[in-house]
Amino acid sequence: MAGDQLNVLNALDVAKTQWYHFTAIVVAGMGFFTDAYDLFCISLVTKLLGRIYYHVDGSVKPGTLPPNVSAAVNGVAFVGTLTGQLFFGWLGDKLGRKKVYGMTLMVMVICSIASGLSFGNKPKTVMTTLCFFRFWLGFGIGGDYPLSATIMSEYANKKTRGAFIAAVFAMQGFGILTGGIFAIIVSAVFEARFPAPAYQVDAVGSTVPQADYVWRIILMVGALPAAMTYYSRSKMPETARYTALVAKDAKLAASNMSKVLQVEIEAEHQRVEEITRDQSRQFGLFSKEFMKRHGLHLLGTTSTWFLLDIAFYSQNLFQKDIFSAIGWIPPAQTMNAIQEVFKIARAQTLIALCSTVPGYWFTVAFIDIIGRFAIQMMGFFFMTVFMFALAIPYDHWTHKDNRIGFVVMYSLTFFFANFGPNATTFVVPAEIFPARFRSTCHGISAASGKLGAMVGAFGFLYLAQSPEKNKTEHGYPPGIGVKNSLIVLGVVNLLGMVFTLLVPESKGKSLEEMSGEHENNDESNSSSSINNNQNSTVSAA
Repeated sequence: MAGDQLNVLNALDVAKTQWYHFTAIVVAGMGFFTDAYDLFCISLVTKLLGRIYYHVDGSVKPGTLPPNVSAAVNGVAFVGTLTGQLFFGWLGDKLGRKKVYGMTLMVMVICSIASGLSFGNKPKTVMTTLCFFRFWLGFGIGGDYPLSATIMSEYANKKTRGAFIAAVFAMQGFGILTGGIFAIIVSAVFEARFPAPAYQVDAVGSTVPQADYVWRIILMVGALPAAMTYYSRSKMPETARYTALVAKDAKLAASNMSKVLQVEIEAEHQRVEEITRDQSRQFGLFSKEFMKRHGLHLLGTTSTWFLLDIAFYSQNLFQKDIFSAIGWIPPAQTMNAIQEVFKIARAQTLIALCSTVPGYWFTVAFIDIIGRFAIQMMGFFFMTVFMFALAIPYDHWTHKDNRIGFVVMYSLTFFFANFGPNATTFVVPAEIFPARFRSTCHGISAASGKLGAMVGAFGFLYLAQSPEKNKTEHGYPPGIGVKNSLIVLGVVNLLGMVFTLLVPESKGKSLEEMSGEHENNDESNSSSSINNNQNSTVSAA
């Protein structure tokens, strides 16, 4: 026997790119589209929530969410996501990818709709119900991370696997973009229909009662794309790697993949039984053997994702303040409530269009050419460079004449996050662990990332405040200022480069080769056998 890989897995590894690959990208990708829409659209409406529910009579500036409420509204979905990543990641290895995949989508649909509804109209009840449903929305979103990545990696062929998993993740860019565009349309329609004076002209009149519908509509529309793909998800067969290597059902794996690949694949009961009896494959998660084989890999995937998300989410959350500082968003008191939503959404959409979306697709184009390691290292390197370039001459960038330069540097940081570790940290954990732990390990890595997102989102809300007490935002203690916060982020990215050294390169290798699930490779037979017969039992070299 040339190698140690099952026919059905080899057939998947060497399959030409075909229609079912694209169907899988769209079905898995629409989950990510929804995830990004739901997680990022809250930042478009937090200022509006402050004006509606926390208006202070006689105040020079419009109402804003108190720091603890702002942290809860922005962050509760992250807590839910982290919990969902761990829970559904584990469940995906226990029950199978397919069974759990529909559950996560249903949770997302129900909670997207519910987060736009409130029990009562007092600030406390509105914020409590919003936070409650945003937590469960995050819980559903969390499940999508390990399951989408694992399903895509187990369906893909060796040659273009990186691009396929990255394409699923890249749908996030379109989700962020759609969130911004939809908020622009909704706010423009409401502004035309219910015009209002600026806050400094008429403080109470600047927030029309109908503005309360704006944020609810923006949040609830997140349910649509998820609902549209529910049927397609329920029709996807279980992955062959789960069916054969974890559920030990060779017949079902072969018949499912015969339909998908449209080739005849024989079931190998005996081989599956041999694999099952092989004691070297029986070690448990976090056992001594697991730590020996995959401990450093898990440290690599968790630490790099953690460090990346500190930088990535801190930027996202103080970007509206950066836009204000460089004049893209005028002072709040010069606008009415709905105009402010329009301006914030416009700024976010421009950033998404110029840097976020292109960055993701550069990864898709190059990941199987230059490899995961090179892209991740390069991304962290340039993020470090641009963070320091923004931080050290920070006073220079705040002058009116230098605005465009600042936006370009800021966009480039984002571009290299997405053409870099933001995509690769998602791809690699789905490729390097054994099938029976794949979803769990991806969930652990992703949850570590969300922990970093919380540090970035909340830590930097406080850190980025001015050191001078009279210049801080209402309710916040003095921080270290934006300049020093950017220096801290530069150091975080530098650490990302160091921990990237622990992550193995998986370009062009089969999943079983990466995870050590077949050790006795016979490379010499591999390529000729593949050319001769796609269905031969052969090691994926």
